[in-house]
Amino acid sequence: MMKVAVIGANGKIGQHLVEQMQHAKTHEVIAVVRKEEQQKAWEDRGVTAKLGDLEGSVSKLEELLQGVDAVVFTAGSGGSSGDDKTLLVDLDGAVKTMEAAESVGVKRFVMVSAWQSNNRENWAEALLPYYAAKHYADRELMRTKLNWTIVRPGALTDEEATGKVVVGESLAPGSVPREDVASVLRRCLDETGTELRAFDLMSGDSEVEHSLQSMKEMA
Repeated sequence: MMKVAVIGANGKIGQHLVEQMQHAKTHEVIAVVRKEEQQKAWEDRGVTAKLGDLEGSVSKLEELLQGVDAVVFTAGSGGSSGDDKTLLVDLDGAVKTMEAAESVGVKRFVMVSAWQSNNRENWAEALLPYYAAKHYADRELMRTKLNWTIVRPGALTDEEATGKVVVGESLAPGSVPREDVASVLRRCLDETGTELRAFDLMSGDSEVEHSLQSMKEMA
């Protein structure tokens, strides 16, 4: 059993992930949130929660991650914020979290990115700053000594999970429920074939576990 810090636990993917981990009880989950009322809401539900500010110092993040075995980074500035927040949270906040994780001995790091963030030719014109932030955060993660996985989901929906997805290094555009993204993140903590891999994620025809196990065949 690992102690897993979910960064961005108040976001839609983060909420699904913490709930799934609390239910599965295969790992100890820590919900990392930005506001005290969010912390209290998780604690009222029996989840360990801590305050963390991605715009704060690396040293504060190091304190937060002491004793943690794995980080799942689901945080994002959100579509309603400006490009400045995208830079400070999706890029700088992510990189500071990586630096803190390496510093305190965290081994595993799972990152939520965006479909084809690795391929500039496929970036959406209206989301160029967001894609640039994801692109360079992903590249920095690959340069670390962390045991990383980068999950690049397509268009996110709030539809009910199907439990069936497709993964690949270059998938056609599509969508995927946030709840299914959370399931993939959770399973990445246990599937060895996902280590040191980056892949696109869409709704598909295969069960999450089977889809991730297929990563070994793609290696």
